Amino acid sequence: MYNEKLDEPYSHHILEHSVEARSKLKLYARINFGVTALITLTIWAILSIYWGANWKFQTGIHNLNGWIIDFDGGIVGATVTQAYLNNTGQKTQIDWYTVPASMFPNGEADITDAIVNEKAWAAVAIHAGATSRLDAAIAAGSGAGYDNQVATAYAAEARNENSYLFFVGPQLKEPLDQAVSAFPMIQAQRLGDSITGLLTTAPTLVFQPVNYTIANIRPFDIQVGTAIDFVGLIYLLILSFIAVLGNYQARVMVTGLEKRLTFGRLILVRLLVPILMYFWLSLAYSLLSLFFHVPFDRQFGHAGFVIYWMLSWMGMLALGLAVDSLITILTPRFIPFFLVPWIIVNVSVVFFPIEVLPTLFRYGYATPFYNISRAVRCILFRTRNEVGMNFGILFAWIGISFVTIPLFTWWVRRKQVLERRREQPVAPESASEVGTA
Repeated sequence: MYNEKLDEPYSHHILEHSVEARSKLKLYARINFGVTALITLTIWAILSIYWGANWKFQTGIHNLNGWIIDFDGGIVGATVTQAYLNNTGQKTQIDWYTVPASMFPNGEADITDAIVNEKAWAAVAIHAGATSRLDAAIAAGSGAGYDNQVATAYAAEARNENSYLFFVGPQLKEPLDQAVSAFPMIQAQRLGDSITGLLTTAPTLVFQPVNYTIANIRPFDIQVGTAIDFVGLIYLLILSFIAVLGNYQARVMVTGLEKRLTFGRLILVRLLVPILMYFWLSLAYSLLSLFFHVPFDRQFGHAGFVIYWMLSWMGMLALGLAVDSLITILTPRFIPFFLVPWIIVNVSVVFFPIEVLPTLFRYGYATPFYNISRAVRCILFRTRNEVGMNFGILFAWIGISFVTIPLFTWWVRRKQVLERRREQPVAPESASEVGTA
């Protein structure tokens, strides 16, 4: 007959025939089955959000606008304009349309300001007098002194470097290449019999009468820029999460302050300690970029680093306090199932412009990641300055957590007090444990 082993540590096998061993094995399998099921649901329900943000993003490119400004008014301007109009109208193409030159009283300087201030994603300007200068060179029979740069295309890579790489840059350049290739044939028809003489005296006026310049007015020119405005945001959230776990362990499991303090004092600890922790951690995080010589002084001078530090601090508070709030009711056991969606819903809206994503992703304008990234781009690359609004949205997230942390703490404290009352008689003066300061 089988003799059960004593329940001694380090002495059992997996498939023992005892009732206790079978019970523990079943419990172990049941827990792992439940965890696997929850992770599976997370994969299908949450990770699909990020997959969706990158799936068929090309069909949203038509939501990006591009300007065609003809300062020339001649055959050169008409040729370039038509080249762009031939490359629009599809969902996978930028929405190119003509804008009157009269809207830019200061000339092409106004176009630069408009691109920086995000009035358009891209613009092409055909220079004033492009046709008349070409005609004058033809009449003189000489290409000496003739500048064939008839157009300038404008875009700001730092607004979103991925869109610039994948579609804004290519769709800005392709119509110009088509115009440059097509214009020599148009020029040959215009010249008629006089083309023979020009082939000898000024062949450039026949074979390459027009060319263009690409003006990337806000280049993404900092090597560690992606580490700051994209991947680094994930690290910022992970660091906040680690701080939340450490704070929870110290408060609940090690010191017992969770049940020792009155409700008011507990809330004070729960709000004040993360603020102080993130103040230092955000400084350490910000100094890392300074060590790698990131130029924080481009937009705001020497205040740029301090602004970035405060942005990182508020970002950690917005991200970390949300986790701190939910860990109250989810506990460390289930908080990872909030962390994953929290990362995914944030990271899904910062790789490509929200404009090209499905309508569902419009929520991204209110996410911490998006607003931190926008403010970072302004500080580092001098893109559109909405730093005040970006801070305001982060403050709103912090404010929500300042409400939910006391609310969830009160709910958990109430359950704890009721359980304690059921377990043992409670003195009359203990009735004030719920909600007292």
